[in-house]
Amino acid sequence: MSVLYCPACDTPPDPLDWRCHACGAPLELRDQPPFAPGAIHAERWSMWRYAASLGVEQRVTLGAGMTALVPLHPGDESVWVKCEYLNPTGSYKDRGTETLLSYLASRGVTSVVEESSGNAGASMAQYAAHGGLRARIFVPENAPPGKTRAIAAAAELVVVPGPRHYVNDACLAAAVDGTIYASHGWNPYWIIGQQTLAWELWEQLGAAPAAIVTPAGQGGLLLGIARGFRALHAAGVIDRLPRLYAVQPWACDPFVRAIESGAAEPEPVIAQRSAADGTLVGSPVRGAQVLAAIREVNGWAFSVAEDDLLNARDRLARRGFYVEPTSAMTLAALPRVQQHLGGADGPIVLIATGNGLKAPS
Repeated sequence: MSVLYCPACDTPPDPLDWRCHACGAPLELRDQPPFAPGAIHAERWSMWRYAASLGVEQRVTLGAGMTALVPLHPGDESVWVKCEYLNPTGSYKDRGTETLLSYLASRGVTSVVEESSGNAGASMAQYAAHGGLRARIFVPENAPPGKTRAIAAAAELVVVPGPRHYVNDACLAAAVDGTIYASHGWNPYWIIGQQTLAWELWEQLGAAPAAIVTPAGQGGLLLGIARGFRALHAAGVIDRLPRLYAVQPWACDPFVRAIESGAAEPEPVIAQRSAADGTLVGSPVRGAQVLAAIREVNGWAFSVAEDDLLNARDRLARRGFYVEPTSAMTLAALPRVQQHLGGADGPIVLIATGNGLKAPS
């Protein structure tokens, strides 16, 4: 099984730490098993078909994974849509929630807190309820009502007035007396769940795509996909890594600014309002790692205007993909992705991260 370590100072963490208690850096996992194509459980129609390569025992699951991969235009296999909004709670976050809560449950944890304005909180709330854990989810007062209703249906919803950092402060203050901060931004056990998306794409396409385009807030999805494809390459089942493209709204685009300036780490930005609420993260926890993953494969980051992302949402709906505005940013950026790719061989995959039912017009 995988174990936590600090890559910055190598101080041994406790098994339930969410960051290094010595230097404050994000923790990582060592001794993670390699990808083993021969160990895929073909009879399991969920992300746990890759259990042998995850390094965590399945304890909490609602059956995330094995979502549909559909051509954007019927009969044209140059651009595909990976329908992550079809996961159990309506977003890609479920993959990471399954591995993180499974790990915590294996350590005897019975109570968790999380701070999230949307999909991560809804996922944590519903999975905790199914797994028999108590959850308190802290949200800002302007959190989308479609998502807060999903949280309140399964867990204790705590609305925190004031600036966004007040939410984080309140959440951390509640992580006492055996209650664990189950952070999708900090905990590496959340990221390993996102690796399964890469493995599914490999199975569904029979090869690595030319490029993958994802919305990016914290950037954990892109980071998990990057690590998943690295594992496939190390196993010898693909001969190239796909290019990775992050898309953000103009209202909050720290990755875009860092890519364009050549910075190794994003500078914090103050998030403005946007319909793409799932990406309004001004200070990504693993920003340097996400930027390194993009640059490793000659990818890029693009920002999109509000009108463009809303127009892309409507165009996707007219093609049968009913997604929230955050997801639609990938389509809005598609022409620039295609231009950046040039004549690269292979399809492009757009990751549709969240269900439109959570964010009706």
